[in-house]
Amino acid sequence: MSLASRSAATALACLLPTLATAESARPGVDWPSFRGPVASGVSDGFAAPEKWDAAKGEGVLWKTAIPGLAVSSPIVWGDKLFVTTAVSSDPNAVFRHGLFGDVEPSKDVTSHSWRVLCLDKKTGKVLWEQVAHEGVPKTKRHPKSSQASATPATDGKIVVAHFGSEGLYAYDLQGKLLWKRDLGVLNAGWFYDPDYEWGVASSPILWKDLVIVQCDIQKGSFIAAFRAKDGEPVWRTERDEIPSWPTPTVAEIDGKAELVTHATKFIRGYDPKTGQELWRLGPNSEVTTPTPIVAHGLVYVTNGYRGIQPIYAIRLGGKGDLTLPEGKDTSDFIAWSKKKGGPYTPTPVVYGDQLYAVSNNGVFTCWDAKTGAQVYQQRIGDGGAYSASPVAADGKIYLSMEDGEVNVVKAGKEFQLLSKNPIGEVLMATPALSEGVLYVRGMQSVFAIGKPTTAPAATAAGKP
Repeated sequence: MSLASRSAATALACLLPTLATAESARPGVDWPSFRGPVASGVSDGFAAPEKWDAAKGEGVLWKTAIPGLAVSSPIVWGDKLFVTTAVSSDPNAVFRHGLFGDVEPSKDVTSHSWRVLCLDKKTGKVLWEQVAHEGVPKTKRHPKSSQASATPATDGKIVVAHFGSEGLYAYDLQGKLLWKRDLGVLNAGWFYDPDYEWGVASSPILWKDLVIVQCDIQKGSFIAAFRAKDGEPVWRTERDEIPSWPTPTVAEIDGKAELVTHATKFIRGYDPKTGQELWRLGPNSEVTTPTPIVAHGLVYVTNGYRGIQPIYAIRLGGKGDLTLPEGKDTSDFIAWSKKKGGPYTPTPVVYGDQLYAVSNNGVFTCWDAKTGAQVYQQRIGDGGAYSASPVAADGKIYLSMEDGEVNVVKAGKEFQLLSKNPIGEVLMATPALSEGVLYVRGMQSVFAIGKPTTAPAATAAGKP
């Protein structure tokens, strides 16, 4: 890494809060969990691609086919990339993408094989593949989801994969199974009718020496922590919650560490060491999916289904019920909030001083991250369906459309669409970024998008 790249990476590290799961993670290099370090979605310090055509092979460093069906995202540590998948024995299993409101689950209940794969980041070669579990799924899945929807996590020592009702698994980086844990049958679905099973999607996180999983289901919701080295239970906290799908986040700001979870009844803060609830905040909308993110000393939580579509910018340190009084949009622990504008499925990204979000139907909105003032709102092209979350690097925002196109928008206070880039496969997973390369997981393949030699970025990290 050049001196300029190291300087940019150092600048990024100053902007992001400390996260112990990535104590040895290198900014701009490692992407250890869903949405990268602290779920930020940001990876700076290297020049990143702007224009390519993967369908024609232009700008593609490598492409590797992945068996099965999964909407989980890739993660990266060092020169290794990890993905999960579930391989059905039904060759005619149906997956649907696009904008629709059906709630009927997939009818594919044939035997599956749940797998973890490790690829060489530089070449795409499969280094190892392990079968975690085989058998008939214990719950059905949503027609727009998969039996492997949770993104794995790593701290450079272990790789943790959560397959819901099929268990929690930990491997070393060479593929050796270290431990596994049965979490029981996790039936997450339409809370109005338990027969509509949709599957789990909340990804595991690693914090210090703990693996933390959020399991919001029809009955018996909980959040739990296990010892990373051997899978032994450390704490478990029951949650009065209906099914939800966000990944939790540990925020460390000004010496405080809080585990923030997102769900329909309440957004909650916990002590990550003990699982004790510290605070809760409402109201929220149904069918929660976006993950809490951390920037500028605040935790941003958004949602966009029915009722309100809130955006909350939360300060740590609160106790008890933080719900705002009627007519108020700020408090000692709520820096700013909105009742409308939150995205339904994609998690937003804070890059520089702006908060960016894309709606399911392609409306892209930019706010001032510190005040909540809207900067602009623009529909991306002719719209379309978006499930993957935006990520940012090198002064650019990457937006993956389900129909198989990645749109690149210039970061800043004025909207500028830089390029539209075909992938050639349905895109549901959030891309990973490492050393200026965009790793895109399609429905059949993983693509590495970038230049053969990645030069340092000209822009300061997070400051387009």
